[in-house]
Parts: sequence; C-alpha cells; structure tokens
Amino acid sequence: MYASVLLLYLGALLVVGVRKARLVKTAKDFQLAGRGLGGLVLSGTLLATWIGTGSVFGNAQRTVQDGLAAFVLPLSSALGIALLFLLAARIRRLEHFTIQDILEARFGVAARIGGTLVLLAGYLIIVSYQYRAGAAVVERILPELSHAGAIVLVAVFVILYTALAGLLSVAYTDLANGILMFLGLSLALALLLVKVGGPGELLAHLPAEKSNLWAYSPARMISFLLPPFLLILGDANMYQRFFAARDPRTARRAAAGMFFGVLILDWLIIAIALCGVALVQAGTMSAPDNPAHMIVHVAFEALPAWLGALLTATVVAVVVSTADSYLLSPATSLVRDVYQRFLRQEAGDRELVRAGRWVVVVLGVVALGLAFTSEAFFEVALFAYTLYGAAITPPLLAALFWKGASPLGAVSSMVVGILTACLWQAWLGAALAEAAQECGQSGLFEVLVDLDAALPAVLVSSLTLVLVSLASPPAAPIVTIPGQHGGPG
Repeated sequence: MYASVLLLYLGALLVVGVRKARLVKTAKDFQLAGRGLGGLVLSGTLLATWIGTGSVFGNAQRTVQDGLAAFVLPLSSALGIALLFLLAARIRRLEHFTIQDILEARFGVAARIGGTLVLLAGYLIIVSYQYRAGAAVVERILPELSHAGAIVLVAVFVILYTALAGLLSVAYTDLANGILMFLGLSLALALLLVKVGGPGELLAHLPAEKSNLWAYSPARMISFLLPPFLLILGDANMYQRFFAARDPRTARRAAAGMFFGVLILDWLIIAIALCGVALVQAGTMSAPDNPAHMIVHVAFEALPAWLGALLTATVVAVVVSTADSYLLSPATSLVRDVYQRFLRQEAGDRELVRAGRWVVVVLGVVALGLAFTSEAFFEVALFAYTLYGAAITPPLLAALFWKGASPLGAVSSMVVGILTACLWQAWLGAALAEAAQECGQSGLFEVLVDLDAALPAVLVSSLTLVLVSLASPPAAPIVTIPGQHGGPG
C-alpha cells in the first residue's frame, strides 16, 4: 500500500507539471507564474516551501533528543513571518523578479553578483539534504534499493518536475501539498495520542530530562532560533512568491495565512515525534536507527497501513515542495541575474524559458553531488541557513530601509558574513571555546561550545555594513534592469 499511495501521489504531480508546462509562454510564467497567484494558492506555496526537511527531519531529531523543549523551535520562523507580513505589500510593489534585482538597483552590479553566489551556495546545500530526506522514505518502501540509488531516484524526480513548468506548476501543487500535510499530520497525531493513552500518559512516559519546556540554555536557544529567522527574512523563495502575487494586498494576506500555517504544521510534527518518543519509552515501538527519521519510523511501525501510507506521502510532499522551490530559486537567479543581465540582454522569452529548464537540470545534478557529502539533517540545515542569512539578510534589509547604506558597505557585509560563518564553523568557535576553558572561564566555555556560527556571523556582517557605509559614499547607483517592466524578461 505504501508504494501504491506514493506512486499515485508522484504521478499526480507529474500530470500537473505536464499540463502546466503547456501554459508556460514567457519567462515571467516560468519564474513568477505570470504574476497572477491569488491569496489561497500563494499561502499554500509559501507554507509548503518553508515546511521542509528542517521541520520533518530536523525538528523531529531535536524532539527525540530534547523532548518538550523542541516546541520552541518554530517560534523563530513565526517571528520572521510576522516581519515579512509587514514587508509583503512593499515587496510586491517593487515589481522585481529576484532579490538580486533589489540589491543591484540599490547597491550596483557587484551586489547582484555577490547575492547570486551566496544564494547558489546556501540553496544547493538545502536541496541536497532534501534529496537525502526523500531517500529515507524511498528506502523504507523499497528496501532492495541501495541508499545511493534512492537518492538518485529522488533527485531525478525533483529535477524533472521543477524543470517542467517552473513556478507555474510548483505553486499550484504546493497548495495541494499543504492540504495533504495538514490532513496527514492531523490524523496521525490523533491516532497516536489514542495509542499512547492521551496527553497525560504521553507526558508520563517522557524521561525527566525531556520534560522541561525551557531546557535550552540561552546560547543553544540563539543557535537554534537565529539561523532560520535570518534565512526567512532574506529567503529568495519568499520574495519570489511575493513578486508573483496578483497584487500587494494579496501578498500581505498570504503572509498572514503562512504565519498560522507554519506554527500549526511545525507543532504537529513535533507532537508526532514526541508521541514516538513516548511509544519507545513504553516499549510499544522500537527506536529508529536515526532519530531524525522518527516521523517516517512512526508511519511504518505505529500506524495502520492506510494512515501510515498517508503520512509517508505527507513526508514526501514536504520534501518535494521544498526541494523544487530551493532548486527553482537559484536557477531563476542564474538565468535572470547572470545570463539575461550580462550575457544575453536581448534574449526572448522562449530562449529564457529554455535556459531556465537547462539550468534547473545542471544545478539539480550539482546538488545531487553534494547530497553524498553528509548524512546530518539538523546541523547541515542550520549551517545552510546561517551561510545565507548572515550574508544576504543584512544588506537586503538595508536596501529596503536604510538610505545611508553604501554599495561598498553592502558588498563588504556579504563577504565578511560568509567568511565569518565558514571560519567559525570550521575552527574559530571551537578554538575560542578551548581558550576560554584553559583560562578557567567555564561559563564562557559553555556559551561558546553551544553557540552556532549565526550570531557571530550576523553581528560581524551587520557591523561591517554600518562601518563601511559610514566611511564610503552612500549614493545608490541608477540601474536599468533588463526585462523589469515587460521587456525581454
């Protein structure tokens, strides 16, 4: 039954993709769904894009390891979405295609190039672990398939589906994916609570160390909450979808719908993982080999086949809806921000659509190579979020709100942000923690050990932006961006 339900779901996605591909006539259709998305579809695609592997696998992993404390994890996303709600109408009125359009219009060509490079690095990492997440499901359904074969199979499907019609197909199937997520997760949680014996029995079965809602130290709280907050504030997928809205009011309404949807779905996922922990403690279910796979494990081990198959399809919906979006964004950026901007300004719509499809394929293959470099979920997600958020979010927000920001300040901020994130991740954080321990500063040691690269990276990036901007000319360049108002793009 599991394989049949999954094949039915994937087949339905391909049918929609093929039908929508016939409607793609212009680059605006492929990249922005013709700027015609209504409130319901827009809310659905925003929600399905954000609820991804970081939620189903990353948050599940933290729930297994930390218990009730994991319920605070969605709060950073909710706060970021609340701020995007205030920005949504303003973003839509810009009539841009990508965030790089915003950066170049305010800070010049170097900012566009820097933004494109950072986007490629961060988003291809995100796509790579979506492939691995999908493979975790495929391996349970088809145990005779190798791990590498499962990853390749998922990658081929995501690449093919994304290349068919771009955002025109992705947005509409994301709405269906969002409905499937809510239905599958809600039914699974209801049945699991009955199986556990109710909320009281659930809490009773949790070990003492997993029963504290406020178990995280301040440093760990910052490390877990800051990266997704930074990512969502500058997430190219969010801006791309606001650009695709029918009008500014629709963009704002969709952001409000996303706020409630993200909180509900993330908390449902965490609650299901918590039920899994209780079932393991009660001896009713075996523990998963990988704590990140708790939701998939529950689908196969603790639910009736029909509901397990539905939950499995839900997990795949989460993976596909996030993978296609994070693959489409860098593809759109390369076509828009490099190919059309610098190489073929006179390119027509047919050429740009064809280029977009080929770039999706190439980037999808690159992400496939990255998928074999790490098996972690939560840690890789946080690093990708940090890499992108520290480098892009400060200059992007400065472009929207600070007239005194200079082109040199913005570019310097990007470079310093990404270097700080990489250096802290590689050795600097551990080196400083070791030095603090040797000096007898146990409190500082504990803070530095728990601290993710996000905080130092965004602080250094923001400080660089301010100091360099104050010391350099603030005048923004006047830029004519190809295709901005109905031209070749």
